[in-house]
Amino acid sequence: MTDTPRFIPKTSWNWASIAMMSLLMLPSFAQSQDFYDWNVIHEIRITFKQSNWDKLLDSLKQLNTGERIAADVEIDGTLFPEVGIRYKGNSSYYNVRKYEETKLPFNLKANHFHPEQYFPGKNETIKLSNVFRDPSFLREVLSYEIARKYMPAPRANFSKVYVNGKYLGLYNSTESVEDDFLKEYFDERKGVLVKCDPEEWGHETKEGCPQGDKASLMYLGEDPDCYRGFYEMKSDSGWDQLILLTNILNNHPERIEEILDVDMALWMLAFNMVLLNFDSYTGRLSHNYYLYQRKSGQFASLIWDLNLSLGGFRFADSGKALSMEEMQTLSPFLYYKEKDPTRPLITQLLSNTLYRKIYIGHIRTILEENFSNGLYLERCKEIQAFIEEEVKDDENKLYSFEAFQQNLGSSAYAGKTEIYGIQELMEGRTEYLRNHPVLKLPPPEISKVEHFEFGPTMAVQAQIQGAQKAWLAYRFDKDAAFTMVEMFDDSKNNDQMAGDGIWGATIEWNKKTQYYIVAEGERSASLSPARASFEYYKVK
Repeated sequence: MTDTPRFIPKTSWNWASIAMMSLLMLPSFAQSQDFYDWNVIHEIRITFKQSNWDKLLDSLKQLNTGERIAADVEIDGTLFPEVGIRYKGNSSYYNVRKYEETKLPFNLKANHFHPEQYFPGKNETIKLSNVFRDPSFLREVLSYEIARKYMPAPRANFSKVYVNGKYLGLYNSTESVEDDFLKEYFDERKGVLVKCDPEEWGHETKEGCPQGDKASLMYLGEDPDCYRGFYEMKSDSGWDQLILLTNILNNHPERIEEILDVDMALWMLAFNMVLLNFDSYTGRLSHNYYLYQRKSGQFASLIWDLNLSLGGFRFADSGKALSMEEMQTLSPFLYYKEKDPTRPLITQLLSNTLYRKIYIGHIRTILEENFSNGLYLERCKEIQAFIEEEVKDDENKLYSFEAFQQNLGSSAYAGKTEIYGIQELMEGRTEYLRNHPVLKLPPPEISKVEHFEFGPTMAVQAQIQGAQKAWLAYRFDKDAAFTMVEMFDDSKNNDQMAGDGIWGATIEWNKKTQYYIVAEGERSASLSPARASFEYYKVK
């Protein structure tokens, strides 16, 4: 999508004479359940042969070589021999280890020593997070649940973890972004995969490289060494493709759809802004996401590490920690208003009028489907009730049981850090966004979406009210990028005569066509399906 999308001229058609085809709205993935059902608490028992296993893992963490120690792992009674184990994380490891706590985060890889071994659900890796700076125990599971409505995102639930017979406590168990995740969402796993957050910070930037700002996608020249301190390449190759992405994004934004799935990026940015997820691309550290290059050549942005979502991290930019009110009233145009060159994914995309309106439409959808209706609060209460006894029995939890009970509704302390209550924070955030001058304007309305076969042509029509323009986004293959063509109100003969609200466009007939509609209003856009392009209509 660009300010001037690729245009296919409309042709006239007689809607009444065209036989209507069946319409099916489908998500762009097949969501499986199994190991990561949210209402299952697993029991994971890790057994090391070495009695000094913790010191060995600490040493490997400091060396940052990627090495692991073998340990037998039993999950719900099923044994997985010689699993590769290491500590994971940055702040969740170093801050906890600093105070000699025992509840440290783990990364378990089933096939590290035995290539054919997998955990339940065909999972290669399980990431066990220690619920760092989240007294509520809710942020990671709830945030991923919301994210998965709009974009590819890991699943997460809870596990009771034991090491050498000692109970360490209740952990978040989170799906890893790797082969099986990519296969599930993209039906492929061989593209370039970039972790936009190196396992360890501190890599020395090559002398002479431009000044970067973490994994912000700034263009730093053609030398891969200028990028290695900010990104971790998870595939065998890909630096040239990553550099090309940054070059086009910063220097040739009119070509951005050649190499970036723009809509998925807009969903990620909208999610970060609604859920105050600033331990992300949007915040000070500009990290915690992946990039995966699909067969289409476009990179898909994949959200990651949501334990500090919902206000758990209070640094939106280089300034001081935000107060409750500052977080609630933070502009959805942070960085864009200042035209900040250190966040090109925000400034360059939102500089495009249509992209900016779609971004606002995505914010509205996330808000209405999760917060304005109070659904998030119902889910919080349901999840907390489910894990309450397990949290109470966790003697190594980083915060008190009272803080767990308190932090849904009001602030609680994680050490010396105040963590705002989810409900009090999000009630104010929801109210602010609903009354924001841009979001308060009524968006266009889309209804009665239909498609018809007309010989070699497919016609798509919809009832649209309140739109200045409308667009049909379509593709003929699930691995292809969507193409945009303009729709028209055919009965609107001149500027003085109002149309009937039926907008249409024609494209080549193809029984594999997938499509969605964008209605562009004065300040924002509406999409149908509302979760497009993650969900779309499909010819059947």
